[in-house]
Amino acid sequence: MHTILVIGGYGFFGERICEALARLEGVRLLIGGRDIARARIVTTRLGLEPSHGIAIDARATELAQRFRDLGVDSVIHTAGPFQRQDYAVARASIAAGANYIDLADGRDFVAGIEQLNAEASERGVFVTSGASSLPALSSAVVDRYLSRFSRLDSIRHGIGSGARSPGLATMQGVFGYCGKPFRRLVDGHWQTARGWLDLRRYPFPEPVGNRLLGSCDVPDLDLFPRRYPDVRTVTFHAGFASAPGHLVVWMASQLVRVGLISSILPLAAPLHAISRWLEPFVSDKGGMFVSLEGVGLDGKPQKLDWHLVAARNHGPYIPCGAAIALARKLVRGDSLPRGAMPCVGLLTVEDYLATLQEFDIHEVPA
Repeated sequence: MHTILVIGGYGFFGERICEALARLEGVRLLIGGRDIARARIVTTRLGLEPSHGIAIDARATELAQRFRDLGVDSVIHTAGPFQRQDYAVARASIAAGANYIDLADGRDFVAGIEQLNAEASERGVFVTSGASSLPALSSAVVDRYLSRFSRLDSIRHGIGSGARSPGLATMQGVFGYCGKPFRRLVDGHWQTARGWLDLRRYPFPEPVGNRLLGSCDVPDLDLFPRRYPDVRTVTFHAGFASAPGHLVVWMASQLVRVGLISSILPLAAPLHAISRWLEPFVSDKGGMFVSLEGVGLDGKPQKLDWHLVAARNHGPYIPCGAAIALARKLVRGDSLPRGAMPCVGLLTVEDYLATLQEFDIHEVPA
């Protein structure tokens, strides 16, 4: 049996990952977090022994020994926000000889995981950060279509969410950079953008339709120029299902930009509560797009648009796909690189979407 510990396994994304892993043959699943009562509620719901719900603190000093005592083979870390964390859980996993996967969306956190490469390689374990829609799925889409270009100039991508609000930790991670400056590559030059500004409307395929999007600071903005060195533009935008809700965040971000407030983080909890209350009145559809531009193999300009569309509030399962797909590979004994790396080039689009087949999620290929 391959023992997998999901830290934050009763959280917004963690519980969805546990639902999939509980059905996977050859897995001994442990659901961990600081609240053992919540962990055991999930174990009961999934038909696991109550003892598989455990109390574990990701900040504990003896975390590596705790992993050894539990016989953990792989750790999936879902307890964000990662923007305010260090690599303590990853280091403990390496020290315990366990593989490590996280769902981090923090730009510096995901790119910086490479600093653990020597330790992970020496221990012979697989360590990756950013096993989520970005950069795992976004890079898989670019890799799929790269051979259609003689030169890829631009990668513009984004996500429009459905009504179902993410967990509070995810919202805190997103709101942390609202109105704050960050760098992105545009026309071959590093320019300054600001979180959730640069307002624009994007036409997703039906049934999603038009959505307001704002600029976001994500790992892809660093990773893609390194992975695709000919690219001169990399941008990412995201938006909410509710246009009024998106405009509230946009206006608050403007207040940060002009210095009237220092951060909108204090608004995260009340806005999260309001968004949960409004869910029945907001579209349950969401989507993701990746738009590639450059020169085709015939020497002519070429543009390809790829989309993923979700309905019935199934969009929140999409970020879980990478961790599930990688766990399946580890359990089967598939070849994965040893060392520490961002989650790019590790999965194909087909690997990723195979974890989402039971949901109302479909691809619109380029």
